[in-house]
Amino acid sequence: MVAKAIDVQTIGIDHVTIRSSKDFGAVKSKLESMILRIDDGIFTLLRYRETSRALRELEALPALSISSFRDYGVLLQVAGLGRRAIQYDIGNPLTASKMTRHRISADLYAPVRVLLREDSDGVAFEYDRPMTTFGQFADPDLIATA
Repeated sequence: MVAKAIDVQTIGIDHVTIRSSKDFGAVKSKLESMILRIDDGIFTLLRYRETSRALRELEALPALSISSFRDYGVLLQVAGLGRRAIQYDIGNPLTASKMTRHRISADLYAPVRVLLREDSDGVAFEYDRPMTTFGQFADPDLIATA
C-alpha cells in the first residue's frame, strides 16, 4: 500500500483508573455477572446476511455487553510474571453501528476496552473515557449517539 497522505492529529484522552479493595476473582465474577457476554450467534447471522433477524436480536440486548475478552495474565506467564489481567471489549453493537454511520473511524473506539488488572498496587479497572475518544471527531450526531 502506498500512502498518498498521512494526517496526524494529537488528542487528549481522559484515562480512568478505578481501584477495588476486593480480590481479583470477586471483581471479575461481579463484572461478568452484571455485564453478560454477547451471543456470538448474532455475528453468524450477520455473516449470512440475516440482517432482519440480527437486528431484532441486537435490539433485545442489554445496554452493555461483553463482546470479547483477552486473558493477558496468561500471556504474562511467558515473561515469568504471575499477574492477572483481562481486557474486555464492552459496549453495544447496535449503538456502535449507529455511531459509525456518522464517522466510520468511531470503530477505533467502540466497543470500549476495559482492563481488569491485578498488580503490586492491588486490583483496578482501567479505561479511556469514551467521550474523550469519540470527542475528537467533533461530530454532534456521533456524540449524541455515543
